[in-house]
Formats: sequence, structure tokens, C-alpha cells
Amino acid sequence: MRTVLLAGFAALALTGSAIAAEWKKLMEPVDLAAVADDAVILDIRSGKDFARGSIAGALNAPYPSWRGPKENPGQPMEASRLTERMQSLGLDRADKVVVVYHGKNATDFGAAARVYWTLKSAGLTELAILNGGLVNWVNAGNDLSTEAGVAERSTETFALSGDWMMSRAEVLDVVEGRADAQIIDARPLPFLKGKKKHPAAKAAGTLRNAAQVTHSTWFKGDNNRQMSLSEEVAALATKAGVEDGASRPIASFCNTGHWAATNWFALSEIAGIDNVKLYPESMVGWTKAGGAVETRK
Repeated sequence: MRTVLLAGFAALALTGSAIAAEWKKLMEPVDLAAVADDAVILDIRSGKDFARGSIAGALNAPYPSWRGPKENPGQPMEASRLTERMQSLGLDRADKVVVVYHGKNATDFGAAARVYWTLKSAGLTELAILNGGLVNWVNAGNDLSTEAGVAERSTETFALSGDWMMSRAEVLDVVEGRADAQIIDARPLPFLKGKKKHPAAKAAGTLRNAAQVTHSTWFKGDNNRQMSLSEEVAALATKAGVEDGASRPIASFCNTGHWAATNWFALSEIAGIDNVKLYPESMVGWTKAGGAVETRK
């Protein structure tokens, strides 16, 4: 069980007619205000940023604490480390959790998507991301607070499910033709052309036969900060050539499973496409293991 300090939410509720407390996987500020009394709010910004102000009652869970080591940032969390992280936040599988991030741009969204993927893979079922992050929260007329939540340590143990994950061995089977899946690269084109690479990657390029579906595809407006609604995401997926997941799995990758988590979230959680997976280690893990790459013209 966990105890979270939620005083002050009444003052944050937006004016207007009564709003049903509907749970949405991608929440606008008004949606979060409606469910906040019954949710754990995880602010994944740095402790320094969190101390300046967040949503009243939020718990600070900085993004690096959900990531792998510097030499392989996309490495999935081992069960012992995941359990410690979850227990320290007082999380149980029955909890409703909203992930909150800064809201700078589409790249920033990837942090929230990766934490969401981790929580879902750990067995939590009612999860959400605040669309546009704290920037959108403030722009909607809500205040920030230094009144943080207090977590009571939980006792459940956790391990990542493979239901939404494709391992390096499984990706290798696809690349070498022993298994069938649609592989999509979430990175901008210079990475596929081999003109850019992550500092920790051993080689530049992409996976054989990977299709490019850039992570920023799903965002609307010039600010590139807020994800589109479900109908728009579904249409964008079709336009980008993403399959329906019925005939073969879809696996998203990037450099370290950050941008790729945005693709996974958009396709799996917003568009509602089945059988979408994340290759969490992505190109850093792949090239460190000696995996072959190709470059595009």
C-alpha cells in the first residue's frame, strides 16, 4: 500500500460542468484533475526540477532511475532492481499511475513512454501519461506545488513481462529470416543513413529491412509537444505503413529504446494495435553484441 499527500487538488480542479472520472491512457490536464484523488502521480523529472514545483502530491521518480547503465541505457531493468524501484515508490499492481514529464518536445515524451512501458511490463494495468507534461498542465491554468507525496514502502515483487518486449535474440531471428515481424526504426533519417549514431553504439546504421517511422510522427502542432488523439494516430499509422499486428508482430527500436517507446505507446496504447513490442536495448545493445547493420541512401 502507499500513502500519497493529495491536499490541494480541490483548488486545481478546472471550472465548468462536472467531469466524469474516466481513465484515459493519454490524459489532458482536465482528465488528470478529475482522477487525481485516486491516482499515484509519478514526476520523472530530476530531483532539482521537482523541488521547484510539481503537481500537488506527486512522487519524484527521475527518469535515469528507470534506465540501464551509461554504456547501454536501454537495457531492461533486472527483477531485483525493478522491485526495489517499485517498492520504494509504494507501488502495487492495483495502483493507478499517471506519468508526468516536463513537456519540452517529442523527444521529452519518450521518457514518459519508456517509464509507462516499464510499469505495464511490470504488471500494472491502469496507467496514463499527462499529454504535454507539466508545460501543458501550467498552460491549462493550474498551479505547481512544493507539497510532495509521501510513499509507504510496498512489498510486492516485480519482473518485466515479455509480452511487450522483443529480445535481441528474437530480433536476430527476424533479421536473419527465421521469424517474421515488422521492424520499425523510430530515429530521424540521418541515423538510418549512417551519418549519425549514439555515442555508445559501436556502429552507425539500421537493421536490415527496417521501415522508418520517426517518433515525432504522432505529435501535433508546431511545438511538437502534444501527442495526437487516437483517431489521428491510427490514421498516421496507416499512412506510415504500419501493419495491424494481426499477421505478425510489430517491433519498434531506436538508439536506446527511448524514441522507440514513443512509437510503442502510440501504436499499442493509443491506436490500439495488438502485438506491438519494444526492442529496449535497440541499436546500442545490438551493435555492442556485434549485430550487423546496413545504411540507407
